Amino acid sequence: MTTESPRWSKSSYSNNGGACIEVATNLIATHGVIPVRDSKDPDGPHLHLTPQAFADLVALAKQGQAHS
Repeated sequence: MTTESPRWSKSSYSNNGGACIEVATNLIATHGVIPVRDSKDPDGPHLHLTPQAFADLVALAKQGQAHS
C-alpha cells in the first residue's frame, strides 16, 4: 500500500508576509481531510480538517477580513 504525501500550497493571495498557512487539498479524495500547517514551521504540527471544517475556517477568515 502506498501512502500519498501532502502537496502543500499557499493561497495566491499570500504576499509572503510570513503570516500564512499552507494546505494540501490533494488528500481530500483519498483521505477525506485537508491538512493545514503554518508556513513558517513546515516541520511543526499540522491540523487535519474535514472539508466542512476547512470551509468554515475560510468563511471565518473572510468575515474577519471584512472587519479589518
